[in-house]
Amino acid sequence: MHSTESRILVVDDDPTVAEVVTGYLERAGHTVDLAADGPSALRAATQRRPDLVVLDLMLPGMDGLEVCRRLRATAPVPVIMLTARGDEDDRILGLEIGADDYVTKPFSPRELVLRVESVLRRARTVTARPGPSVSRSGIALDPAARTASKDGNELALTLREFDLLAYLLARPGEAISRERLMHEVWGWEFGDLSTVTVHVRRLRGKIETDPAKPVLIRTVWGVGYRFEAEPDVPGTGPDVPGTGPDVPGTEPGGAGADAAVRHGGEHG
Repeated sequence: MHSTESRILVVDDDPTVAEVVTGYLERAGHTVDLAADGPSALRAATQRRPDLVVLDLMLPGMDGLEVCRRLRATAPVPVIMLTARGDEDDRILGLEIGADDYVTKPFSPRELVLRVESVLRRARTVTARPGPSVSRSGIALDPAARTASKDGNELALTLREFDLLAYLLARPGEAISRERLMHEVWGWEFGDLSTVTVHVRRLRGKIETDPAKPVLIRTVWGVGYRFEAEPDVPGTGPDVPGTGPDVPGTEPGGAGADAAVRHGGEHG
């Protein structure tokens, strides 16, 4: 039994999957609410706000992506998606609209419980120990209030985008690998690094003047990403070997850009 009981909303139209997932989550000490479709899920989330939502993307009528959009529009509740194997486009889109994690069907219920615990643990840690306010490069962030702004304009960030920005802002000028971001921001020991790539790309879309030519969150090839405390104006600063904005079709880390192109990786 957990010292802090969590309420989990499970949204799946397959009664067998819902029953198995519910059983494992309840044995792990959580309270579970069930919904079999999108409208029911939104009503349940309004009536009793969940601490986390386990959401199947393949729902009748209103699909899981639309449910996720509407949930994210009302409150920053963590969402774990259940996706079919091979539905990479839906998985990437789900992450881009604010889902925190995904589990691919068929899945181990124990794996799902571990993912739930990881996301909840991260959310509790951030709530319990908010860091100091910080302001750099026109970005102001208040971890205690969970607010962020760019040049005085409030930023609409998901839970994970906020945590990612806070982590990068606290380490200006430091090259940070995607593996380290996955461990420190997501709380995962291992996982699909494209999750980090997607969140970085989405965060750039919200804080960069030109997301196609990022000057705040720079890619460090073969390493990961670096937040520029005082970014150069494009075309005026010196060239720095091994850094720069992304090139389509590549992503940092691993064997470098060429390997990423050969494998068709997402760009960060």
